[in-house]
Formats: sequence, C-alpha cells, structure tokens
Amino acid sequence: MIRYSLVQSSLSLLAVKRVCLLSRFAHSARQTEYRPIKKVMVANRGEIAIRVFRACTELGIRTVAVYSEQDTGQMHRQKADEAYLIGKGLPPVAAYLHIPDIIKVAKDNDVDAIHPGYGFLSERADFAQACTEAGVMFVGPTPETVRKMGDKVEARSLAISAGVPVVPGTDSPISSLQEAQAFAQTYGFPIIFKAAYGGGGRGMRVVREYEELEENYQRAYSEALTAFGNGALFVEKFIEKPRHIEVQILGDKYGNVIHLYERDCSIQRRHQKVVEIAPAFQLDPHLRDRLHADAVNLARQVGYENAGTVEFLVDKHGKHYFIEVNSRLQVEHTVTEEITDVDLVHAQLHVCEGRSLPQLGLKQDKIRVNGCAIQCRVTTEDPARGFQPDTGRIEVFRSGEGMGIRLDSASAFQGAVISPHYDSLLVKVIASGKDLQTAASKMSRALAEFRVRGVKTNIPFLQNVLSNHQFLHSTVDTQFIDENQELFNLKPTQNRAQKLLHYLGHVMVNGPTTPIPVKAKPSSTDPVIPSVTMGEPPVGFRDVLLRDGPEGFAKAVRAHQGLLLMDTTFRDAHQSLLATRVRTHDLKKISPFVSHNFSKLFSLENWGGATFDVAMRFLSECPWKRLQELRALIPNVPFQMLLRGANAVGYTNYPDNAVFKFCEVAKENGMDIFRVFDSLNYLPNMLLGMEAAGAAGGVVEAAISYTGDVSDPMRQKYSLEYYVKLADELVKAGTHILCIKDMAGLLKPEASKLLVSALRERFPDVPIHVHTHDTAGAGVAAMLACAEAGADVVDVAVDSMAGMTSQPSMGAIVACAKGTKLDTGIALEKVFDYSEYWEVTRGLYAPFDCTATMKSGNADVYENEIPGGQYTNLHFQAHSMGLGNKFKEVKKAYTEANKLLGDLIKVTPSSKIVGDLAQFMVQNDLTRAEVEERADELSFPLSVVEFLQGYIGIPHGGFPEPFRSKVELERGKTLHIKALALGDLNKAGQREVFFELNGQLRSVLVKDTVAMKEMKFHPKAQKSIKGQVGAPMPGKVLEVKVEVGAKVEKGQPLCVLSAMKMETVVNSPLAGTIKAVHVTADTSLEGDDLILEIEE
Repeated sequence: MIRYSLVQSSLSLLAVKRVCLLSRFAHSARQTEYRPIKKVMVANRGEIAIRVFRACTELGIRTVAVYSEQDTGQMHRQKADEAYLIGKGLPPVAAYLHIPDIIKVAKDNDVDAIHPGYGFLSERADFAQACTEAGVMFVGPTPETVRKMGDKVEARSLAISAGVPVVPGTDSPISSLQEAQAFAQTYGFPIIFKAAYGGGGRGMRVVREYEELEENYQRAYSEALTAFGNGALFVEKFIEKPRHIEVQILGDKYGNVIHLYERDCSIQRRHQKVVEIAPAFQLDPHLRDRLHADAVNLARQVGYENAGTVEFLVDKHGKHYFIEVNSRLQVEHTVTEEITDVDLVHAQLHVCEGRSLPQLGLKQDKIRVNGCAIQCRVTTEDPARGFQPDTGRIEVFRSGEGMGIRLDSASAFQGAVISPHYDSLLVKVIASGKDLQTAASKMSRALAEFRVRGVKTNIPFLQNVLSNHQFLHSTVDTQFIDENQELFNLKPTQNRAQKLLHYLGHVMVNGPTTPIPVKAKPSSTDPVIPSVTMGEPPVGFRDVLLRDGPEGFAKAVRAHQGLLLMDTTFRDAHQSLLATRVRTHDLKKISPFVSHNFSKLFSLENWGGATFDVAMRFLSECPWKRLQELRALIPNVPFQMLLRGANAVGYTNYPDNAVFKFCEVAKENGMDIFRVFDSLNYLPNMLLGMEAAGAAGGVVEAAISYTGDVSDPMRQKYSLEYYVKLADELVKAGTHILCIKDMAGLLKPEASKLLVSALRERFPDVPIHVHTHDTAGAGVAAMLACAEAGADVVDVAVDSMAGMTSQPSMGAIVACAKGTKLDTGIALEKVFDYSEYWEVTRGLYAPFDCTATMKSGNADVYENEIPGGQYTNLHFQAHSMGLGNKFKEVKKAYTEANKLLGDLIKVTPSSKIVGDLAQFMVQNDLTRAEVEERADELSFPLSVVEFLQGYIGIPHGGFPEPFRSKVELERGKTLHIKALALGDLNKAGQREVFFELNGQLRSVLVKDTVAMKEMKFHPKAQKSIKGQVGAPMPGKVLEVKVEVGAKVEKGQPLCVLSAMKMETVVNSPLAGTIKAVHVTADTSLEGDDLILEIEE
C-alpha cells in the first residue's frame, strides 16, 4: 500500500513536471516570436513625444505624430516623419483621449506600435486593449497588467499579497462622498484622495478638516475625470512628511525583471514633482535593498513587462509603504538613464519587439550607479503667486547648456504660445555629476544661463532650491517647500532688453506715451509779416568775415564801438520756450525782415544743439535744408551754431573724423561761427571741436561753461582762478573769440563784473561773448554789467520770445544802451515789429509753450542751478507725469543729485545726467543719504552709470567718491536695436513689432489702443473697486456656484477655474450680495478678467 502510494506519488510528480515543461515550452514558443518595429506612433504631445521620436530615429524606426487642433504649431508634430490631426472639434485634452481616432490613424498609416508616453492614455487598459485588437503593438505592459496596476486599489491588493507594506486605505474605488466620510471617521484626518486611474498629482487632494471634505472630493473627482477620462477615487490615510522614493523597473516577455535603482521625488508642490534626484541621497543601504526587492517581487508577481515605476513613501522612522505602480514611462526617467547609462525608451521598444533583457545586455548584476543626476522641471508657473500657471507667447528663449547638462523640451522656443489647455512643463533640465553637490552646481549654472521672456517661469524658485543647505547636505521630505518659505524670496529678473523693446514697440504702434499736459490748441491767427524794403540788404558783419577771414573778423569785433548782440530767437529762445518745435516755414517768413533791419547784429544763432534731433524726429524736416534756405534769405548776418565739442550735435562722443566732416559740411552750407563747448569743460573734448571748426574755415568761439558763483567766497570749486586758467588754455589753443556760456542764468551783476573784468585784463585783444538765460529775471542787469566790464557781445532774444528760461529781452538791452557808449545801433521800433511777428507766431505752438505749465521764472535757480532749457523740460515732464504739484521736490532733488555727482557743470549732456538722477530719486522716493547708502544695490539710469564710467569726460575735481566706487558699472551691456516692421492687427487687438536686437530677430506683441476701442473684449476686474472679482490666472470656467442676488460669506466658493488640467476654486474676498455675474460655464478667461461683482 505504501509502495503503491509512493509510485503513484512519483508518477504524479513526473506528470506535473511534464505539464510544467510543456507549459513553459508553449509559453516560450509563443513569447519568443520576434516582431520588428518599423513605424511607431506616439499617442501624446510635447517633450515626451519628441523623446520617443529621437529614440526611434536612432533605431532606424519611422515616426508618426498625432496632434489636436490647438497643437498645430507645436514642435512635436514637426519632429515626426508624419503627423496627423485627431479629435477634430473636440476640446484640447479630449482630443488626445479619443481612442477611435488614434487607432484609425495607426491602421490607416501602417503603424506597427503605439507608444503612449505619460499622462493621457498611458495608463488606460482599454487603450492598450484597443491597440492589441487592432493588431498594433502597445509599447508598455499587457492590457491586463495595465488594468491591474492602473487600478490603484487592485495594485494595493496585489502588493499586500506580495508582502509589501501599504498605507491604510479603501479596498476599492469609492463612489460617493458618504464613503469618504465613513473612512475619515474610522481613520481620522488627514486623509488623501487619489485618482484610481492616473497620477501626476491630478485628482489628488489632501483633506485635514471635515469642513474641507466635500469641496476637495468634488475637485479631486473632476480633475481625475478631466485628466484620465475616469473620475474614480480611492482614499488613504495621509502620512505626514514622508520621503517619496520610487524604483524604476524593467521587465520582458520572459519573466525577467530588473530594477534600475531608485529616484527621490520628495520635492513637490501640489503633489506634483518639481525636482528629482537619482539615486536617493543619504538613503539607508538596508532600506534601499528592501525597496528594490519589494519593487521587483511585486513586478514578478503580476508578470510585468516593459518599463514601470513602483512608488513608495518612507516615513520619518524609516518604514516604507507602497503607494502605486505607474505602468508607463515617468517624466523623471531621465535621471535614471543618466546614472545607469540605460536608454529606457530603446529598451521599451526592444522589449515590445520580443527581445529579452539578457539579449539587450540588461542583467541585474551589470547595472551600476555612476554618480548623481538631478532633474528640474522648468514650468510656466509663477512661484510668487502660488505656482499659478502662466500663459502667453515666449518672446525670448535662451537655454543653459554645456558639460553635464541634458535638455528635454518641446515648446521651449522663441515665438511658442503657451496655452492654458495642457501641462505647464516648458523644459526638463537634467544635470549629472560625480555627486549631488557637483550635479547641483552644474544645474545652478545652467539655470542661470536661461533667459525666458514673455511668460513667468519657476526658474528663480528652482535656483533657491539648489542653493538651499538642507537640499545640498541633508534629506528632504514632501513638506520641504512648505517648510522653507525662504525659497519664495525670488530674485527679480532685470529683463532690460525686452522691457525696452516693449516700450519702443508701444511707441511705434500707439505713439509717444508722454501726454501733453495741457489742453491748449494752436492759435487760428496767422502772423503778419512786417514790410521789407526792396533791394539788397545792408552790409553786415558777414561781409567782414567773408572779406577778412576769421582773424580779421575777430579784430573787427574787438574794435567795434558799442555793444554787439547775438539774436537767439531762431534757436535757443524757442528751444527754451517752445521745445524747439518751430518749423523752418515760420523762420523763413521773417528772415528777409531780419536781413534788412538787423544787419548790425553780431550773429544770428539758428542751428546746432537740439535742432537736429527735433527736426528729424518731430518736425520731419531736414536740418541741412533749413540751413541752406535761411542762408539764401539772410546773406549779410553771420550764422552761429552750438557745437558740443566731441559730441558735435549729438549726445555721445563721435569719432574724430565724423566731427571734422560735420564741421566741414556745415561751413559749406552756410554756417559761420562755431560756439564750441564741453559740458564738463573737459579740455580734450573742446580742443577736438575747436580744431574741427577751425579746419573747416569757421570762426572758433570757445565757450567756458559757467556754474557756481565767483562772487561768493564760500563757493570755490569753480573759482575765478579756475575760469581764468581755463581761458588761458583756450586762447593758447587758438580760439578767435572767448565765450562765457552761463546756461543756467547764474551770473549775477557782481559776478559778471568780476569774471569779465578778469578776462578782459588777461586777454585785452580777444573778443568776449556772454551767453545767459533769464530764469531768475536778472538777465538784463547781468548782461549790462558784462558790457560795462568789457564784454563785446551779449546774447538776447526778441521781446516776445525772451524772459523766463530764454535769453534777456532784446528791446530792453537796446533801450538801456541807447545813447550810451554801449549803443547797439539797432532801431527800437524795428524790434517792436520783429516782436509782434513772433508774439502771434508763438500762438501757433501753444501746446508746446512753457507758459502752459510755467507762469514765471524763479530765483531758486541760484540754488538748484538748472539750465534754462532743461528747467522748461523738467517742468513740462513733471506735469505730464502728474507731478506738477511736486515740481518743488523735483528741483530739490536736482540740487541733491548734483551734490551726489560732485557738483557738476550742468549743460547738455551733463545736465541730463543730473536730471535723470533727480527724477530717479523722486520716482523711487529716495533721499541723497539713501542713494549714497544703497548705491551698490540700486539700478541707476544708464546716463548716470556711463558718466561714472567716464563716457563724457572727466569732471573738474574728479569723480565723486565713494559714490562712484559703489555703483555697479556694468560694462559690455550695450544693446544694438533696429526697428524692422509692424505686423497686422490680430484678433486680440495686438500688432507684432519686429526688431533686430544685437543681430538677432526679436518681436513683441503690442496692444493697438486705437484699434482695441472698436473691438469687444471681456472686461477686466479693477483692483481699485472693492467687490470686483477677477480671474487669478488664465483658464476655463468649469462651474459657477452663485447667481445674481445670492448672499455670500467671505471665503465662500464662487466658481471653479481649470488651467493646465489643474482646478482652482475662486473664493469670495468679502461678505455681501452678488451684484453681477460676467461668466458662464466654459467661458475662457485671461488673467484679471472680471468674473463677478459683489456689493457689501
């Protein structure tokens, strides 16, 4: 009996063994069939599609892309060999979830295999089954495995069967809120909802209080339904502050399963990974082994094939819990590839074809870890606003590259449009190094090289993470971001070039942004031209110049009895009073009268200075043609111009040959006298201008720019001795005439006597010419004092164009000098006629007249020392900016700015530098002491920086210290910009403006303010109006929870928005009654679009 039993038992064992062998043989015969892949479709979009395409190309496999209607411009469809539209007429996400379309495209185009990527259909068993039934290989696990692993509840049950520890949770997906409430009552809070059929943070919500349960259940269900096509959820006990560790697995069709080590994905926000590291830093070796073993055992238990990830939570005690299996390729697979040198996509494709892991050289004992890799997900999210997704057009994109850096991207390029329909991922940056610190250093360097303009990114936040001490030297958990608020101390980007392009584009589309602060309109009265006698005009000083040359001319001026006048009406007077806006047309009409009645003028100033700038930019005139036409009409009076030394008529130093050629051409076209000055009295710059004017054959009038007060013994930086020494150098250099250029009108009568007397005594044979402004009202007295002391020529303007910030009155000087040794020989009644013409003409320029905002001069110029023309401009600008009532502060700031810069001589361009600094101080509410203290951190106007760099010369007494040393003098930051073209109006009321910036094509979108008035747009919420609720981000309205007339409490949900597959609840900012609702479900919104209005 026993023997029989033994024999029977032996036979049974043999039978079982035979059955097993036959089964294995049959399995082997079925599984070893090799099906080469010749064409692969990727049922996905963005960077993962491109990642798979690249692997296919490397393996000689043809590629097929699919795309939604919204993705016609995306890069992934351009990277494939073929591309086909799917989901026509469907919403953006739904298109990529439409299985029938995807299968049809695959069958119609002889696709051998479909790679699902991650997200969308990648964990849908019905999609894997549809592929199989269509005879198309699915690059991933079998449909049954996808079903088991994709259903997190069943995966949890399998893990328990495999002896893998799990977190307490529901055994099956819940179908109601009541089930969630029951679970919370059993296990307590906190709990977490998770999507049963997908991952990536969608459908995942942590609930800490009972009051939050219903709202979070609804949001999690809705997100899961939108992202994965199934809203099923399960509930788990939420483990506080765990590490999130996942193990990469790879299986084949023959039962072989290996791991490729682990990744630490603990740095998360809203349950979405931000930074991933492989291998996990400072992970206990025994725990690492247990994680690997549990992951492989679970995969073997279900016969897992292809790539997948087993995810675990590790609590603070070192205990690990299984949470889910992602039966697909992960976003962060890149770091595993970097440390193992295994191309996971290659492996996926080969396994799908039927190759075994050993055939691919992938055996567990051969997989080694090499160094460390970090992946940062650069997203279009704003960390400063709770990581709200940002949308828009990428205007600038420049990536960080170099040794140890890998970039996986799709939509990261200039001109790409980031929509609210899809994930906010812009580019994955992967850095590799020998250890964590080395990899982090490379990553920091790469991120610092990135330039992304047009949309917000999380790069500043990532940089803070990478420099965090805990991240670099210790372990982090899933609460790392929440517990390190210093990560949100974001360093602002300068973005100088793009801001400048936006400003220039706005001006090109909409015109100047500075409004005219007055309502004055041009006069309708035409000026009456005084009668002019027939015949040639009388002989004038120009005849002397043409006959005797510059030296003879200077002698004639010096020998002249009486006071000579230069008339500034044709240039400096209207520059000071009318913003240089007088047209050549009005100058030409009065020119014959001047030629016939003012032949005894020393000269007529009519060119140079701001003439060029304004004529070409605002008047659309040729300044050269103006000179030619006026010369033909006034042949007898010398013309005089203002030459800014090495700056010519510009605002920066020009090459020497350009200055020489300019003077030569000016002389050929009728210019006679060149008043040469430098804003800092910097001799090298002046000598260049003098030499250029002399070489052209012109009269050289070297000007000493005057500031300070030589009659005040307490102010000795610019002393009488200083001016006499400077005059010595100018006379030695060969000037024909010596000029005192008092651009701010600071010369008082006593100072006039002292300065002119000293110069006359020192240079008895050199003509002296004095220029001033009448800002304080003492101009006539000062000029008469100069004449009494020995000056030969003084500057005046005709009466109706004189006074205030212009020159002293011609009529006043003529009348006061009449019958004295200073008699000008000019008929006073002719001055009256001349003045009457300009009084009426001035009315034509009423919108630009300084009297629109300034009613008088002011003696405070002796304190602030603002030059006449600049005084007018600053006053005008202050009113334009709404600071008219603060002009006193602007003037005070000008005084302080001048002291900061070392007490400069102030005339263009140095006066502009002081003015720029003054306005910078007022706009930023800075005192002189604060500017000095914070000089090393403030972003000063470029003109100030360039002055301190020595661009316009060296000021008397040197640069101000320690101020200069503290200012960051960024060299090499010159921007070369050329405007190219304006685009057509688009549906959003914008025009694309094209530029060339530093040799590269750039464009910006600018709203056409005129066109937009005729277009209909959704209203914006006004932050200044309490109760107006705006969209916190671009997106689509999913649900409106209130209606007009409803009572709401502060914090009550009003509506739900969806952007980039994440949902946001908009809560009420106050208690009140709903006055108006401006949206409905499915309304698409931009940021700050008005949602509703609440009345308190």
